[in-house]
Amino acid sequence: MKNKPFIPAPPPLLLLIFLTLHFTVAAQSNLSKNNVAVSGFDVVSYHKNKAIEGNVNYKVNHKGAVYLFDNEAHKSTFEANPKKFIPQYGGWCAYAMGNNGKKVAINPEAFTIEDGKLYLFYKTLFTDTREKWMDNTAILKPKADLNWKKIKTQ
Repeated sequence: MKNKPFIPAPPPLLLLIFLTLHFTVAAQSNLSKNNVAVSGFDVVSYHKNKAIEGNVNYKVNHKGAVYLFDNEAHKSTFEANPKKFIPQYGGWCAYAMGNNGKKVAINPEAFTIEDGKLYLFYKTLFTDTREKWMDNTAILKPKADLNWKKIKTQ
């Protein structure tokens, strides 16, 4: 009988730091009560210029957030490179993040892909923050990046 190599448990402090970072990311993100991201929409479909609701049969838990997908292919695509598909600013409204640094809920059908990144927006019958973002991206994006950096470190 071969002896199995001894693998020490991670030090408690290291484990605590990992868990804190893991749950801090999820806590700052725009998630439902069940930790579902992007109101259950398929984040891979956005990169095909479509807003499609995901299916609970195709889900991935990534850093405390649950992502739903329309099909197995989209699920696999996400698993291969989650960073590419995760929405900017934790899934909060990009316009609001740039305008005033507030975490504002989104309409999952209001989105844009810029430089391969997903940006989501608040939209109602009378307000379309995506249009405001598109008109002022050069000013709003740097502000949104800075505001999100501050929020993530809180």
